[in-house]
Amino acid sequence: MTEFLKRIFRWRLARYMVASFAGTIIDLGGFLLLYRQGIAPVFAAVSSYIMGVAVHWLVSSRFVFADRLASKGLARGTQQLLFLMSAFAGLAITAGIVWFAGQADVDPRIGKLVAMGVSFLAVWTLRLVFVFRPG
Repeated sequence: MTEFLKRIFRWRLARYMVASFAGTIIDLGGFLLLYRQGIAPVFAAVSSYIMGVAVHWLVSSRFVFADRLASKGLARGTQQLLFLMSAFAGLAITAGIVWFAGQADVDPRIGKLVAMGVSFLAVWTLRLVFVFRPG
């Protein structure tokens, strides 16, 4: 890989980390606000997750992968669907690792930390290669 491509990759990854951080803050903050308002925990968690994914889409499509954003219409809708599917893949990875940690009698907080890293890398790869694929 040339030095130029390495710099581009690192810069895109850094921007993606910003998008992930923004989505996580909205997810966590939304959950805490909804839960504090008396919303059932599962509904609060699902609602805030959806809000976080929406923010992540906005930041990713405008800041991280703007050069790979599909044209409006069916192509953009397909890209958004793939983005949502990648989010659910991350959610499934997280749930699986936290479940496995519980089965292995490992502190679920450790499982969640491991899951966050694995999920981040998996979803980043899916979005880079499939969702926002070049050309």
